[in-house]
Amino acid sequence: MEYKVLTEDDIQFFQNTINPENVLITNLEKYSRDTTEHLEFFPDIVLKPGSAGEISKIVSYCNQKLLPITPRGAGTGLAGGALAVKGGVMISVERLNRIIEIDEKNFLVTVEAGVINYELQKALAEKNLFYPPDPSSWQSSFIGGNVATNAGGSRAVKYGVTRSYVLNLEVVLPNGDLIWTGANTIKFSTGLDMTELFVGSEGILGIITKAVLKVLTKPKKEISLLIPFRNMFEACDAVSAIFHSGIKPSALEFIEKRAINCTIDYLKEVSIPIEDEIEAHLLVSIDENIEEQLSECVEIASKFDIGEILFAETEPEKNRLWQVRRRIAEAARNCGYTIEEDTVVPRANLAKLVESAHKLADSSGFKVVCYGHAGDGNLHIRINHPKYKNSYNQPEIREILTQLFEIVKSLGGTVSGEHGIGLVQKDFLPIVFSEANLNLQKTIKNAIDPKNIMNPGKIIV
Repeated sequence: MEYKVLTEDDIQFFQNTINPENVLITNLEKYSRDTTEHLEFFPDIVLKPGSAGEISKIVSYCNQKLLPITPRGAGTGLAGGALAVKGGVMISVERLNRIIEIDEKNFLVTVEAGVINYELQKALAEKNLFYPPDPSSWQSSFIGGNVATNAGGSRAVKYGVTRSYVLNLEVVLPNGDLIWTGANTIKFSTGLDMTELFVGSEGILGIITKAVLKVLTKPKKEISLLIPFRNMFEACDAVSAIFHSGIKPSALEFIEKRAINCTIDYLKEVSIPIEDEIEAHLLVSIDENIEEQLSECVEIASKFDIGEILFAETEPEKNRLWQVRRRIAEAARNCGYTIEEDTVVPRANLAKLVESAHKLADSSGFKVVCYGHAGDGNLHIRINHPKYKNSYNQPEIREILTQLFEIVKSLGGTVSGEHGIGLVQKDFLPIVFSEANLNLQKTIKNAIDPKNIMNPGKIIV
């Protein structure tokens, strides 16, 4: 597709459609990056509309003029989904930041796409309610972006990912039409499920402007424990043992020693005692039948070669542990582990994946550190390569990642568990999808966006 070049007439139209102060054509550095490796692509213009109606007018105009559109949330993505690889128009939803309604009787909340996950959590907590999806970027990521990538987080092991909580979406289609995808009901069996289609679509089918989400009653109490293992593969094996016992952890995270050390050094003010021979930790949280399940968890862990377990019951204690886990990504990046993969396998194969990742690193001359959501088999593998700091358009890194993803597939897994495909992972989809599957995805994209103006260059195009 040959897109049109932005003109002064186009800029004038946008300035007439939204307040001119929300039309940016200079100082666009902030919008040229997300948190994907060291990549930078500048849009030609950034628009910050204040309503779905304004977005509808802008998208309709871009569709007529063949101007490519990049939807933008908070820019916390790790797959390049919010990078303007074709230039053109970037539409930021940052001004759509209202919590429209908290329906306590029906356990529903209606929010605009630019609401920060953390702000929603705080508002719900005041009413003893709880929205489980909690990606590591929850203090800055937008609900719209969480929906667009089907974000997960630590609680996904017990409560499920974003998809489990989305009932209905307001979406601007690539031709400018504004639709609701479903109904504000727990059950929905009325035609094709368009809501499911847009969750995880990463902006290639339309721009999410509002979401109706299911919420739960907030757990009364939660306790976390950090279990140090002298053998990292035993830590992986302990994950299955915990689930076989009937324990239902609200979070179960695997953290290699190298990752936790990197984070403690990065944060400075956080200190956790770690024995020299420890290779990995499991960070476990329990929020029901706490005394019984906590005792059972300690008993199971004690069957392995472990160090002293660290318990966290008060909010400051839990925050200290979880701050380390939530800041690992940026700390690892600061330590040179700039390439991050988001693999997922059946959790019984977690030890094989960790072992294979380290063998691949040793044979290919790079360093690797692993951490992630062990409870659901979602392992983040970060690479520190001596020559390359990003994977995009780097043949040597591409070969390494091809080998990694072929291992993942052989273990019954797939390329991404929660970060999405975006720009940097799209070339690897043929490893896990058949040609027929990919053609079907392309057919759906072409049917909804025949001019390919919506987030071009991502996922499958």
